[in-house]
Amino acid sequence: QVQLVESGGGLAQPGGSLRLSCVGSGSIFDIDDMAWFRQVPGKQRELVASISRHGIANYVDSVKGRFTISRDNEKDKVDLQMNSLKPEDTAVYYCKFHIAEQHGRHSDGPALRWSDYWGQGTQVTVSA
Repeated sequence: QVQLVESGGGLAQPGGSLRLSCVGSGSIFDIDDMAWFRQVPGKQRELVASISRHGIANYVDSVKGRFTISRDNEKDKVDLQMNSLKPEDTAVYYCKFHIAEQHGRHSDGPALRWSDYWGQGTQVTVSA
C-alpha cells in the first residue's frame, strides 16, 4: 500500500509565499516523475509543475518564475515553493507520483508494477 501525504497549504496574501510538501510512504520500490496539480471548482485538474528523477523540471506558463519544484529522492519527497502568489493561484493542490511496487521476481530481477498515486489535496487560498 502506498500513501502520499501533503502539507503546507493555507492562506496567503497576494505577493506572499507558501511551501507545499508531499511525502510518499509504504511499498515504494522506485519513483519516476513527481508532479503538482491544482484544481478549482468546475474546472479540470491542471498540471502546475513536474520533476523527473534526474531533477529536470517543467512548469505551466502561468507559474514560471514564481514557483519552484524540488525533490528529495532519499526521502521520497517533493516540494513546491510558491512565491509572488496571485489570487488566481487559489486552488486545491495535489501531488502525484509515478511509483513502482514490487510484486514478484523475474529470473533477472524484481517484477515491478508502475502506477500513479495521488495525495489527498491541500487548499491554497490567496486573498487580501
